[in-house]
Amino acid sequence: MRFLPFPAAIAFGAVLGAGPAMAAECGGDFGTFVQGLKEEAISRGHAVADVNRFFAQVRSDPSVLRADRAQAVFQKPFTEFAQHLISANRMSTGRAKAQALDKVLSRIEGEYGVSRGILLAFWALETDFGGFQGDFNTLNALATLAHDCRRPALFRPQIFAALTLYEQGDFDPARTAGAWAGEIGMVQMLPQDILDSGVDGDGDGRILLQTSAPDALMSGGRMLQRLGWRAGEPYLQEVLLPQDMDWSQTGLRSTKSGAEWAALGVVPRQGQLAATLPANILLPQGRGGPAFIAYPNFRVLFEWNQSFTYVLTAAYFATRLEGAPVMRATDPAPGLAAAQMKQLQQKLAARGYDVGAIDGILGAGTRAAVQDAQQKLGLPADAWPTRELLDRL
Repeated sequence: MRFLPFPAAIAFGAVLGAGPAMAAECGGDFGTFVQGLKEEAISRGHAVADVNRFFAQVRSDPSVLRADRAQAVFQKPFTEFAQHLISANRMSTGRAKAQALDKVLSRIEGEYGVSRGILLAFWALETDFGGFQGDFNTLNALATLAHDCRRPALFRPQIFAALTLYEQGDFDPARTAGAWAGEIGMVQMLPQDILDSGVDGDGDGRILLQTSAPDALMSGGRMLQRLGWRAGEPYLQEVLLPQDMDWSQTGLRSTKSGAEWAALGVVPRQGQLAATLPANILLPQGRGGPAFIAYPNFRVLFEWNQSFTYVLTAAYFATRLEGAPVMRATDPAPGLAAAQMKQLQQKLAARGYDVGAIDGILGAGTRAAVQDAQQKLGLPADAWPTRELLDRL
């Protein structure tokens, strides 16, 4: 499951090999576009026969664009989103997988330093532990999204990465299928990520991310390490905050050490704060909702998915799989409906704030704008948009 806003943060390796004219090579007639891909592939040194076979059946897929535009699930508030995705069945399955694959997960922790809970959580949320990996033809999805001029810098290079996988015998342009955004396998990796981080976890001489859990998990662990995951460090804890908290200090823009947060009255529900690590206080639904402290490893997860709500849900799920309690009951202020959120974004944009697309989704840009506007209006600056803020604007 990917959330790819426009403009999207480009994942690790996504722009490798991009030519200077690439940004203009999108749109127009699809057949002409494919011919351009073929010519570029040949100029990169791929054999003409391989290129012709690889692109022989490529087609534009309108359902890919519909999926790209219709990501309404990300409009749900955090607690509702998390309750929807973290089911009792996923919890029990995750714990069973942790036990069954203990040796593999221990190897990942030893070699890459990546917490087992993180990999289990993404495995669960991305494909339900491999149960559904997507049924979109991967080459068609990548070509469609590269042809669409919203994010060619992200998707066009992935086509040539897929071509390399094809030449290695690990990609079938007619049969390889996955998510609408071109990810493949149990933990949903893009072709370039597979080339960069693919690991033969089960020792059979192949990297099979669709059928081998050890391959998929080892590859995911290596990818996170390459993205900057810091071994042995925490990523997220639920915390309790003092009533007189300066809410403007919360969010991803305000960083203090764990010791500094403790001095301000921040208390973890379990364990101890990492005193020397830089950290942020996150309030996904404002001061009345749950509160978390996030460490540098949490930011690495945005390279996997750019949705704040999705990443926070995955990280929280990971803490649960590693023994954290269910988050405490809270009473957040009612949020805004999608139409109201779009109205809020329009009002903020009119005041000069960069909220990104007017899409009704409370992304990082909108959160930052909301918090700044709240502070200027004398409201508690907890970055949670309410009807009161909308009316005041």
